[in-house]
Amino acid sequence: MAKKTTQKSIEKKIFVLDTSVIIYDHTAIKNFQEHDVVIPITVLEELDNFKKGNDTKNFAAREFTRYVDNMSGNHLLQEWTPINGKSHGNFKIEMHNSSKIDAEKIFQERKGDHRILNAALYTAETNPDRKVVLVTKDINLRIKAKSLNLHAEDYTTGKILALDELYTGNSLVDKVNPTTINQIYEKGSCLAKDILKKETPEANHYYVIKNGNASVLARYEESSKSLKRVTKTSSYGIIPKNAEQSFALDAIMNPDIKLVTIQGVAGTGKTLLSLAGALEQRRNYHQIYLARPIVPLSNKDIGYLPGDVTSKLNPYMEPLWDNLKFIKSQFTEKDKELKAINEMIENEKIVICPLAFIRGRSLSNMFFIVDEAQNLTPHEVKTIITRAGENTKIIFTGDIYQIDTPYLDAQSNGLSYLIDKVKGQPLYAHITLQKGERSELANLANDLL
Repeated sequence: MAKKTTQKSIEKKIFVLDTSVIIYDHTAIKNFQEHDVVIPITVLEELDNFKKGNDTKNFAAREFTRYVDNMSGNHLLQEWTPINGKSHGNFKIEMHNSSKIDAEKIFQERKGDHRILNAALYTAETNPDRKVVLVTKDINLRIKAKSLNLHAEDYTTGKILALDELYTGNSLVDKVNPTTINQIYEKGSCLAKDILKKETPEANHYYVIKNGNASVLARYEESSKSLKRVTKTSSYGIIPKNAEQSFALDAIMNPDIKLVTIQGVAGTGKTLLSLAGALEQRRNYHQIYLARPIVPLSNKDIGYLPGDVTSKLNPYMEPLWDNLKFIKSQFTEKDKELKAINEMIENEKIVICPLAFIRGRSLSNMFFIVDEAQNLTPHEVKTIITRAGENTKIIFTGDIYQIDTPYLDAQSNGLSYLIDKVKGQPLYAHITLQKGERSELANLANDLL
């Protein structure tokens, strides 16, 4: 029995968590299976600085400290304390931030990151029979840890494995029998097996079906096992300019599809199509909400900006207003569509706001567009979707290669995670927009710069 216990203790690792992991996922402590988790006291100090405010990081800091408090019970947190749930290990707060190898002396700076390094080094020194791993979303901190011969890893929960295999939502099928293409035009659909043979497509997957110059656009409808024709239709003055935009607008306009993701570089029309489709369906929803996460530039908080709250937020919301202005520009002052938009703004039927402002709300009877979704964590995306009430449709748009937050990347952001995990569900559709339609100059920049 003694041998078994020793073997088990050697196999069980100790993971030391950095503050960035908690901010990314406040439930992270539960995601290390049977292994043990150490939280350096410096992490709690840094979380204390985040606890006030309405941003996601503030929410994460508060939730984590509450969770630790609930788990502690009558335990002293400097001792190993069981993590709630089956098959979990233990955790403790590490008070020591000094070790034989002093990171503060080596890197010649007193800062939180170096104290966390020292706590991890101390843990490794006092547990020589166990593998100790520092887990952090901070790339630079991982490099520093490895330079001190300390194992360091990224936090991979919520991270997709193969970016080049990320679902695009559409495919090309060539050399199709012209008679079948004509059937889709005439009858509006055909059985999927007539074109796809033995292939089993994802629900709501889109196809460009071709034979030479003859082509038709279609969506796979899982309930009927058929390919339904997708037509290029106008929504509030906005007409799709390519096949992918037609697919995106079809998904936006389809009442049976409750969740849509649209991925693409700047200028591909993600937000514009979403807003135009929402306006076209305005009578089906009580409100149209456009929201985006606030990501301050140059590491400056919005408090640095002059003016009141509205003035501080306007620079972040302006791109959304620009799309609305573009749609309005399609009409004259006498057109009923323009009057309808102005009335909706005045009566708050259209609301443009920071994403943090909808925290705690139940999203019922709402067409909800989340812009710049690549700057959200998987947990934030899940939180938004789980707030959806009756008759609510949610559109996430973004460019997974243009991330403005320091601890996210193309594989770990919420938009990539959502696309990877939800594909194939009947309530969901995704489309990747490839072609920029903003201008030739914008296309040149995207292609060459």
